[in-house]
Amino acid sequence: MRFTRHFFGLLLMISVSGVFGQGVYRERVQALYGNIYRYYYDGKTGVFTETNNKDADEKPHSYLWPLCALVQAANEMEVLQPGKKYIEPVMKAIDQYYSLKGGITGYDSYVVKEGGGDRFYDDNQWIGLAYIDAYDRTKKKLFLRKAEEIYRFMMSGFDTVTGGGLYWKEGDMSTKNTCSNGPGVLLALKLYKATKERRYLDTALVLYDWTNKHLQSPSGTYYDNIKTKDGRIEKRLYTYNTGTMLQSNVILYTITGGKKYLQEAQRQAAAGLEEFYHNGRLPGNYWFNAVLMRGYQDLYEVDKNKVYLQAVVSDADGIYKTEVNEQGLAGPHPAKKLLDQAGLLEICARIAHLQQEGF
Repeated sequence: MRFTRHFFGLLLMISVSGVFGQGVYRERVQALYGNIYRYYYDGKTGVFTETNNKDADEKPHSYLWPLCALVQAANEMEVLQPGKKYIEPVMKAIDQYYSLKGGITGYDSYVVKEGGGDRFYDDNQWIGLAYIDAYDRTKKKLFLRKAEEIYRFMMSGFDTVTGGGLYWKEGDMSTKNTCSNGPGVLLALKLYKATKERRYLDTALVLYDWTNKHLQSPSGTYYDNIKTKDGRIEKRLYTYNTGTMLQSNVILYTITGGKKYLQEAQRQAAAGLEEFYHNGRLPGNYWFNAVLMRGYQDLYEVDKNKVYLQAVVSDADGIYKTEVNEQGLAGPHPAKKLLDQAGLLEICARIAHLQQEGF
């Protein structure tokens, strides 16, 4: 595998950065969790607000997207603290976005009784991934049923335009995005691992091949989307798109034993670090970076290379040094977003668990 001089420089930088104070991240997890319920939770309705500045928010309550982050963060808190029930209140909030349209159930982008909204395939997939992770951990059939239901909704967004792939939003056939196909691969793979039903693996491989063919950059990172009208590629790069496909390769390696998947995961991990990690920091969307961390963490479980997770810790330390206010709320803007708190909560919970396991 070829590494650039810049990449070796990154390795050196990371090796001397990142403070692994035992217990620090566990404390941060509890503080973040408490702040989310103090500043964002509406106890009267059981849902959350978009930011801590409710008067300036576009709507009375949060869109679904921040809850996609929060439900995964709640799962990671239960990994860290077995026996606790952090997912339950988030699930009850997410249930208020549930709808039946065109004979297919899924989750709207906004609270249904307050008008609802469009249904995005990726929003639903992120929730499905949290639920299948919770099923893997608890074996509670409710989580599996919900993940399977989301899979059915997801597949309603598949057709052969551009050779295959999933659309981004129900009823909008203008783009097919890495952010809907990457998590689609993951959800199918995790359902296969849970059920051993071959159709899930077949779906994963079809989506995996299509995404690599149409949306992978030469370096191994991933472009944002392909326009269905003319095949034009939108070449913006985001950490979470690399994260989902990196994690997919690791899981494919664990399922098949095919070394090509491990080698591709390692290539993508290196490409992601070189593209996104600069001066000890990752780009500013914490939740996007949490998704990248999922891939790095799965890869670490296989090859024990710490460098990528150390980069995430370096970034998290930087957030706490420069982007957390006196209330303990994180984010680069005056109004602190629920999405940012939830993304950082997942990162901190994963770091705390890694520390607990001796990382």
